[in-house]
Amino acid sequence: MTLDEFKDSVLTNEKPDVNPLLSALWYDAAGQWDSAHRIVQEISSREGSLVHAYLHRKEGDRFNAGYWYNRAGREMPAVSIEEEWEALVREFL
Repeated sequence: MTLDEFKDSVLTNEKPDVNPLLSALWYDAAGQWDSAHRIVQEISSREGSLVHAYLHRKEGDRFNAGYWYNRAGREMPAVSIEEEWEALVREFL
């Protein structure tokens, strides 16, 4: 699956069969933050922490986001939320 195909699936509301990290990012893009958050709460890896951090950053909770970025071993990015979402999707595709 390509990034464009993933984005198109959000627009057509047809969730693809993808790993949980991408599922969380799909739900987030589809406006279902709570569903995305429920998924990442169950993922204890660094990658799960990274998506968890992104979700809290998007929510506006920078303190909580910082905690999750730290658990992921990454710095909070200095890019827009949209750019971070796209970079995460590319990373996990």
